Amino acid sequence: MEKKDQFIYCPSCANPFICKANDIKNCFCTSLTIPDKILNYMRSKFKSCLCSNCIIELINNPSKITPLIILFIMMNSLCFGQFHAAPGSTNTSAMHKDSIAFVAWAKTCTVTRGWQDASNTSLGTATVGIDDNGTLKAGVNPIVSLGDGGIAILTFSNSIKNGTGNDFAVFENGFADNFLELAFVEVSSDGTNFFRFQATSNTQFTTQVGAFDPLDCTKLNNLAGKYRVNYGTPFDLEELKNTPGLNVNAITHIKIIDVVGSITPSLATYDMNTNPVNDPFPTAFGSSGFDLDAVGVINENPAGLNENSLLNSFYIYPNPCSDKLVVSYENTNETVVYKLLDTKGKMILSDKLHGSIDVQTLPNGIYFLELLSGHSRSVKKLVVFH
Repeated sequence: MEKKDQFIYCPSCANPFICKANDIKNCFCTSLTIPDKILNYMRSKFKSCLCSNCIIELINNPSKITPLIILFIMMNSLCFGQFHAAPGSTNTSAMHKDSIAFVAWAKTCTVTRGWQDASNTSLGTATVGIDDNGTLKAGVNPIVSLGDGGIAILTFSNSIKNGTGNDFAVFENGFADNFLELAFVEVSSDGTNFFRFQATSNTQFTTQVGAFDPLDCTKLNNLAGKYRVNYGTPFDLEELKNTPGLNVNAITHIKIIDVVGSITPSLATYDMNTNPVNDPFPTAFGSSGFDLDAVGVINENPAGLNENSLLNSFYIYPNPCSDKLVVSYENTNETVVYKLLDTKGKMILSDKLHGSIDVQTLPNGIYFLELLSGHSRSVKKLVVFH
């Protein structure tokens, strides 16, 4: 098999580097003389490989050794996972369906089915389950299969907020710790604009993972389906807190998108490093693709707090706009304030709303218009084009 370098991030400085774990004789670490004291410390406490600069820093300044953040990457010729391990391990983030951390479950689920086999669409779409199977507590309803590239959008009785630690978890029905079917996860605070958790797959992509071939969950991050049946994969909204157009304290919709799993370029779906996500393919049967069991809520807003009550009555036109943007909304007794932000989250304009906003001096580009009134909040995307 062809030896492949691995692009990873140093857990100490977060800078990317090439790890030649499969070609250790040519890896940079073999050119360094690492004292046994430091090598043993790294092995026993961190189980992690660093970039050359950080290793040299430890060699030259052993007194500066501090706990590292990300565990399990690569050490010498042994392969360690970079991310959390399977349920039952000391290094796992898996959440059991009966955990008291869960305070609510999805209220509605709408599924757009994907193909049973994206490489042979004549077989049709996935057929197992019904949309409502994605609601209620994990393990209560049967699953609903999304198929290759299928999508499920879920809503909740109360919006989800960015609280302490993880905020929600997604459940799949993998029958073993190493038989996994994966999906991307996106969230929205307005039901229109969705934003994806940055997913990582360090699974090799030179050989296709077959329909019943194993996966190593320690090589996966921010991918739903990382854990077996009855164990949810958690997600932390803190990771998206600076995303323009998203209110992480008022998530109303969660979108689950099946990872096709094929490494064929015309079919592949990609992680944050533009690597194909390799998972079981093809799964040419009615239960093809990600099998959604449930989404459990950990941090939710109190009942009655509607962060998006303006959503259905908030309209902007024309869009794209070149001069005066008209904003229409239902009458309210409370003052309505707007904020206009660029794609980096920088506030460009802010004032009380009086029916229209002058954008003729703004550069061409994409902006996010946020309306606030009391406990209500809503966001829409605006294109300025002169």
